[in-house]
Amino acid sequence: MPGSFPIRRKTPRPGEIPSDRIERAQGPAPGTWDTALIWFMRITALLWLIKSVASWATILDVVPGSRPFETEPFGRQAAIVYFAVVDAAAAIGLWLTSAWGGVIWLLAVTSAITLAVLTPQLLPVPLSLLVFGGCVVLLYFLLSWLAAQEAR
Repeated sequence: MPGSFPIRRKTPRPGEIPSDRIERAQGPAPGTWDTALIWFMRITALLWLIKSVASWATILDVVPGSRPFETEPFGRQAAIVYFAVVDAAAAIGLWLTSAWGGVIWLLAVTSAITLAVLTPQLLPVPLSLLVFGGCVVLLYFLLSWLAAQEAR
């Protein structure tokens, strides 16, 4: 996965005291598609961080002109809190370009699309945002595939 390097232990030379220090092994320089994937993940991380901050703003009632969070139905409250936490975790993982970040992000996107399609009264999302979310996921898979092909 981008951003991860194999970890190796430095073997002691004869007569040298062994160390428990862990060092990163330098791998090949990242290719063009790998770099594109990293940029994509970082830009997506910023978008999902903004989405998370918007959810927290709703929870804390700092959005002017909106209904107080306490008056929302319980199911909607639960969905807002869920996305406030999951979107923040996904943004952090994507920014770090870690494998778990991609997994958490895919969980966040698929659960948002699923909730929006199955329960539109609970999580009203315009169709254009649903299509955008699907396109972003497809672009992520395409860039991941191209980066993996380039690494061969």
